Amino acid sequence: MLSFRELTYRIAGRVLLDHVSATIPAGHKVGLVGRNGTGKSTLFKIICGELQTETGGVELPNDCKIAKLPQEPPDGEQSPIAYVLAADSEREALLIEAEALEDATSMEDAERIAAVHMRLAEIDAHTAPARAAVILAGLGFDEAMQNRPLGSFSGGWRMRVALAGCLFAEPDLLLLDEPTNHLDLEASLWLEGYLKTYPRTFLLISHDRHFLNSAIEHILHIDNAKLVLYRGNYDSFETERRLRMEQQTAFATRQAEQRKHMEDFVARFRASASKARQAQSRLKMLAKMQPITAAIEDPSVIFRLPDPEELPPPLIVLDHLTAGYVPEKPILRHLDLRIDMEDRIAMLGANGNGKSTLAKILAGTLKPQAGKIQRSGKLRIGYFAQDQDEVLDETRTPVEHLADLMPKWTIEQLRTRLGSFGLTREKAQTAAGKLSGGERARLLFAMVTYHAPHLLILDEPTNHLDMDTRDALVQAVNEFKGAVILVSHDRHMAEACADRFWLVGDGTVQDFDGDLDDYAKLLADRRRAATTVKLKGGGKSSGDAGSAADRKADRKAAAAARQALAPLRIAVQNAEKAMAKVNAEMAKLDAKLADPKTYETLSPAAQAELQKQHGEMAKQVAAAEEAWLDAQAKLEQAQAEAA
Repeated sequence: MLSFRELTYRIAGRVLLDHVSATIPAGHKVGLVGRNGTGKSTLFKIICGELQTETGGVELPNDCKIAKLPQEPPDGEQSPIAYVLAADSEREALLIEAEALEDATSMEDAERIAAVHMRLAEIDAHTAPARAAVILAGLGFDEAMQNRPLGSFSGGWRMRVALAGCLFAEPDLLLLDEPTNHLDLEASLWLEGYLKTYPRTFLLISHDRHFLNSAIEHILHIDNAKLVLYRGNYDSFETERRLRMEQQTAFATRQAEQRKHMEDFVARFRASASKARQAQSRLKMLAKMQPITAAIEDPSVIFRLPDPEELPPPLIVLDHLTAGYVPEKPILRHLDLRIDMEDRIAMLGANGNGKSTLAKILAGTLKPQAGKIQRSGKLRIGYFAQDQDEVLDETRTPVEHLADLMPKWTIEQLRTRLGSFGLTREKAQTAAGKLSGGERARLLFAMVTYHAPHLLILDEPTNHLDMDTRDALVQAVNEFKGAVILVSHDRHMAEACADRFWLVGDGTVQDFDGDLDDYAKLLADRRRAATTVKLKGGGKSSGDAGSAADRKADRKAAAAARQALAPLRIAVQNAEKAMAKVNAEMAKLDAKLADPKTYETLSPAAQAELQKQHGEMAKQVAAAEEAWLDAQAKLEQAQAEAA
């Protein structure tokens, strides 16, 4: 289907892809991964013929139809449904031709009309409007939105239309570059399910771990200007790659020892007449020996959030609060909510339901229309907004941005502060406009948290972050001592960081008793119910009333079951986090004990203390694993009893 043959590409003198080769068979679902800047988007452009390679190239079938998610959103007076239907160029051309031939009278034209209508039937042209509507609905467009002009939507919603067009066209090769960046969690879950059953080949660039684990069957990894294809999802790829790196490092160590042995032999016996031939033989072996480079893990991304001092509860109380932007049209009504220091809450709900509105109310950037909001007198809030990137001055450096917030700090202190967010001394002095998306995000986090906030409000914080940076952010949030309110389409982050969920919808906010699997099931049930009503024409009969009552009872029973299981699920999540934390500490200790410098620099007493710490940590690891197993067993037993 798709082959790369000895492909080489340079940009500004730097080799991005160096004689890479790989083959992707038809029907494969492939995730293209690698750190930011390694050439993922460049490879897409090469596949589409937008860039020319230095050597080699791309091989595709002659009649291969390709669709790539555009970087710029569509615009104009055309409606979303019309745009999506037009994405199937063959159908559009056939319909235009059929209309042009409608009044034709010749035998030749009559035969062509018959052929056109036969082809329209083969491609199910009559079902196209329904199929397009289903895709748009899955991405969050109701019937009214599907018929509005594109120009009336924001850029993010128009990018959803562009994505819908790519999916509807069903090309032989579909190229999706970060498709979830403009989606909420609900649309991401729908897209994940859609791609699972996608019948053709697609390549997906994504840094969403859960998405890659669920929708992908192969991983194509770009690393050190090379391509390697792995079988399985992202977790499988990580495991296999780690094993390969360990093997490569072992081979490199063994080869270095062998090379040293040969060099020692040559040095000792080069001048000896009896050993001269053997020495020359070893010299030839050394010359032929291809050096194996020890695999080096990507440098860990640093993310350290400053911890605030403890404040007595509550941090914030909302009392019968109503919020919105137009007085006559409130978005949220009669909210009674409370946030304490230990809260880790993720907001659920489709875009437009009020998640960002609630975030702004909590942050104090939007005033309530009615009701009260009470904040602790010493409360400090850090707010990472979706449009936070707009506050950066493209011409100013990170040091200059931070100096505005911390005028009493020295340049060295500011650089150290930026270093705690992974911005090196060089990057700290680089204009913001020349930083990558991930580097700009790190700068924004340094600015948002400069005053060690007690409450951190994160509205879609993972956009533009690569996998390593997302993982570092998750770890930093979990180690943060304050409260966290999270809005994110990244399911992995929501699951890893949140202990509670707020469901925002229908003008209110409610606790959601369940995990994200329960939420995904709830959304699927709602979509099925909506489809059933639509197919029935939306009418209600006496029979419908009975089934509605049954469904209401079922939902009530399901909610009660979720509520009963919620404490057990939270216990499992907490145990998983505790286990991950002690394992990470154990790994650091193992690395220190394995480092020869430890024994060169530390006294025997200090070394003994390290060994003692290792023994104690091993007990903590065992205890954490036992606690997790116990919590998991209790949850599974409760689920079995509920079933």
